[in-house]
Amino acid sequence: MSVTNRYRDAWEGFWRDAPEGEGSVIWDAGAALTAERHLALFAPYLADPDLPLVDLGCGNGTQTRFLAGRFARVLGADLSAAAVELARRADPGERAAYLRLDATDPAAVRALHRRLGDANVYLRGVIHQSDPADRAPVAEAVATLLGTHGRAFLVELSEAAKGVLGALARDPAGPPPKLRPVFAHGLAPAGVADAAFGELLAAAGLAVLGSGELPLATTEFTSEGERIELPAHWMAVAPDGARPS
Repeated sequence: MSVTNRYRDAWEGFWRDAPEGEGSVIWDAGAALTAERHLALFAPYLADPDLPLVDLGCGNGTQTRFLAGRFARVLGADLSAAAVELARRADPGERAAYLRLDATDPAAVRALHRRLGDANVYLRGVIHQSDPADRAPVAEAVATLLGTHGRAFLVELSEAAKGVLGALARDPAGPPPKLRPVFAHGLAPAGVADAAFGELLAAAGLAVLGSGELPLATTEFTSEGERIELPAHWMAVAPDGARPS
């Protein structure tokens, strides 16, 4: 299967309209607040840190570029061609490679695995904003890319984030400026119940090696000047049957 035209068009429109530059969209917080924290949690579970790393759902590549300084070979992949182009323009030194990829297309994912071999995967905020029919295929794509030796680090908004986002949307002054394009393009963050993630991963043949709570930093601030953070959880996963290194 592949994503619906509506979903693909929504993301193309979002990234086509997004300003260039780090921090231009609401979830594009700097790596010190995101990937750097995540990597510290992920590192103990990596069986082979020398494997290629795939940043699946890389967006404009802010986290990809950070990860490229920590892994020998990094590939940023995204459904949106506009996002991939933004990522390439932001990385003139070609620290990482970038590829348009529909993670719900099994043939395309298998082709990437043949090209890279087993890989580690970083997945931030992809499943919770996927259409319901696409969530299982995304989890299966992670399993395919891991092969036998890879490990993945997933970060997803908790279901509690939906209430936080709803409150921001209902603010008398209107949603924060960087949240407005998310709603305008018909995207639906925090759409998955917390309990569903374990079921999705297990069905894809993935075992959770470790998990925890860690708020997801945004690039927006309250009227009091405090950074808005959204409830989120992380999971380090491996092919079923694997053991922590």
